[in-house]
Amino acid sequence: MTPTRQLLLLAALLLGLSSCKHNATTTPQDAFSIDISPKKKEYHLGDTLQISIRHPRFEGSVQQTSYQIHQQPVTTLGDKIVLENLLLGKQFLSVSVQTNDGKQYTVKKPLLILAQHAPKLLSYRILNEYPHNKEAYTQGLEFIGDTLVESTGQYKQSSIRKWNPFTGEIYQNVPLQPIYFGEGSTVFRGKILQLTWRENIGFVYDQQLKVLKTFAYGKSKEGWGLCHNGTDKLYKSDGTEKIWLLHPETFAEIDSLQLCTDKSLYTYANELEFANGKIYANTFLKDGIMIINPENGAIEGVVDVRGLKDKVEKTPDVDVLNGIAYHPIRHTFFITGKNWSKIFEVVFLPND
Repeated sequence: MTPTRQLLLLAALLLGLSSCKHNATTTPQDAFSIDISPKKKEYHLGDTLQISIRHPRFEGSVQQTSYQIHQQPVTTLGDKIVLENLLLGKQFLSVSVQTNDGKQYTVKKPLLILAQHAPKLLSYRILNEYPHNKEAYTQGLEFIGDTLVESTGQYKQSSIRKWNPFTGEIYQNVPLQPIYFGEGSTVFRGKILQLTWRENIGFVYDQQLKVLKTFAYGKSKEGWGLCHNGTDKLYKSDGTEKIWLLHPETFAEIDSLQLCTDKSLYTYANELEFANGKIYANTFLKDGIMIINPENGAIEGVVDVRGLKDKVEKTPDVDVLNGIAYHPIRHTFFITGKNWSKIFEVVFLPND
């Protein structure tokens, strides 16, 4: 073999090896890309987007077979998709494509989906005021009949208690171990659940406030608020833009909502209450209550509750608004705060 032929053979072998290595490491994301029109940083529920697939490394046609966002099928109109009946927030558009050789690929592209409409603004009217233990650092509040289940926080001061706001009678008050910082609570399927802040543990009590078992969190790092829809869905906030859905039996985190207005993502949903098909969330460090669509995370309303804190006793420990409980017979909300001397019975009113 002449030197020239040897060089040509070596070059061919090297090119072949290079080609094999390149093909072995090529991923669908390398081979395809998704173009969206109009091209924007964020989209809104209800928008229609035109989708095209670029595939410079494949000859011939590419057929787009299906579209999904958060594992949910997306409404299609030819080469367009409609953003409807979807979870909001930071999502991925997944497009399944088929090349002319019959191979299937899945390509993904991130997109931010915001709420379609701006939240409505509401105010409140006070119906009644009742005494509240000003040493209670309120973290969770929920009614069983006329009895309030209240969980409180702070290390060495946390508790779970049952009391009557109309008479002031305290039925039970069980302290947590000093190593736990108590957080939100809810009454679900005859059991009482309570979160802790950074200890990555939740407690399950019977109606006599005896601990039956515990559960761990998951991807979330903290426990803040807790509520449920009355049947099979438990919701947990952690201070981020997410509200987690918990398994109704194991309490494991199985999915999440992301809180959005028509402008941006929102964080700091604190104590939670479920009423009239919506999640009501105290906003940490704000005198406001978010009204959240539990189906997609849209913040549909904001209640301005400024002025309530001005009506409580001014003590060194008085802290932020936290604690909202709905009384289903009276159709009113009971609102308090951390170390507040009062609990207020209110109704929410739309702003004219």
